[in-house]
Amino acid sequence: MQRTLSTAVIVGLLAATAAAFAITERLKLTKSPISATKIVHEYVSPRAHTKAVIAIRFRRADHVTVTIRDSHRHEVNTLAFRVLVRPQRRVFSWDGRTDAATQAPDGTYRMEVHFESQHRTILIPNPIVLESQLPAVLDAGVTPKTFSPDGDGQFDHVTIHYKLSEEAHVLVSVDGQRVIRSRSRKEKDKVTWDGTVHGHALAAGTYTLTVGAVDLAGNVAEKVQHVSFTIRYIALGAKRVRVHAGSVLRIGVATDAKRYRWKLNGRSGSASRAVLKLRAPRTRGTYRLVVTEHGHAAATTVVVR
Repeated sequence: MQRTLSTAVIVGLLAATAAAFAITERLKLTKSPISATKIVHEYVSPRAHTKAVIAIRFRRADHVTVTIRDSHRHEVNTLAFRVLVRPQRRVFSWDGRTDAATQAPDGTYRMEVHFESQHRTILIPNPIVLESQLPAVLDAGVTPKTFSPDGDGQFDHVTIHYKLSEEAHVLVSVDGQRVIRSRSRKEKDKVTWDGTVHGHALAAGTYTLTVGAVDLAGNVAEKVQHVSFTIRYIALGAKRVRVHAGSVLRIGVATDAKRYRWKLNGRSGSASRAVLKLRAPRTRGTYRLVVTEHGHAAATTVVVR
């Protein structure tokens, strides 16, 4: 009798094992009810009012329950409860809040989909990152401090170096006008700027760059850096000079251009030196000296005694 029972138990175990194996093999051959997933936006910040967005393509119709779960598989928020989905693409979004309408802690989350008719639950492997901390600009600088965006290939750009507290896109503004949003997300990097705002070069003068940042979740830095710079096309060393009639006039010319033109008392010419030397008019009086380069001009009053 005992031998008969032992044989029956063994046969039962073998049958159960075979059945489990058959079910497992059938499940392997059964296609997933999800054909594709796409993370439209994986970062979320309730503080910045941004949402994480995931697009799911379903193979067949079913009622699904979609939930957000934390790293311990604890349920955080139910995005859809027994909602009928069709064999098509469906988009789900999460605003970073719990079912109790409170903000979820910063961290990594995942979306889970339960199929009612198919009795299957799939955890989407793509991570969702909740980030509510604001980025900060720790340091910033600009080189050179003076440049001339006149298109002549001589010091037409400046380089802005920066260091951020986390991965983020740097934002550069001039007098409240956005001029750069970097593609780079590195914490330490640099960008170049051509001195234009909305396609137009700024006039000569001293300005202030504001270097800010926005992180991947959309949080904007409150701690920014301000950097001063000067745009100079061409300038003369003095607004008024006095010289004796017929003597040599000397005046400094500050410009990045290789050559510039000058006009004085009906005469004109070109020069390249940092100090312009000209013969002063032989008649006493007041004259105007004008120097130009690439459409930009500077002038000074020449008093001949």
